[in-house]
Amino acid sequence: MTRAEQAVLEALAGQRPFLSAQQIHVRLREAGRAVGLTSVYRAVQSLRQRGEIDETRRPSGEVGYRRCPAAHHHHLTCERCADTVEVDAPAAERSLAALAREHGWTATGHTLEVVGLCPACSVAGR
Repeated sequence: MTRAEQAVLEALAGQRPFLSAQQIHVRLREAGRAVGLTSVYRAVQSLRQRGEIDETRRPSGEVGYRRCPAAHHHHLTCERCADTVEVDAPAAERSLAALAREHGWTATGHTLEVVGLCPACSVAGR
């Protein structure tokens, strides 16, 4: 593991919302870590390819990164505050597999993300 990859993992430790590469870079700078933005981009791509972090398109359109458990899971993401909750969705898993079979496909993977308002933002918006 490279020094930049280790630094990125440390910056993402304990973070609930997904963070952009720029936000990760700012956290590293604030922590006194000398890791350039280009190195952060390389590190998140490498970590993502190895399955050590998750990647999602944030409501703003930016790509965000987060350390998630190794088990397959899905996300509920707040479009206002970007808070993210990991969820298991066995019914959705079965439906997606059935949908693929119905069309003659062999599903090898999928991504499921529900975007909306978290409880705090739902209440605040009323």
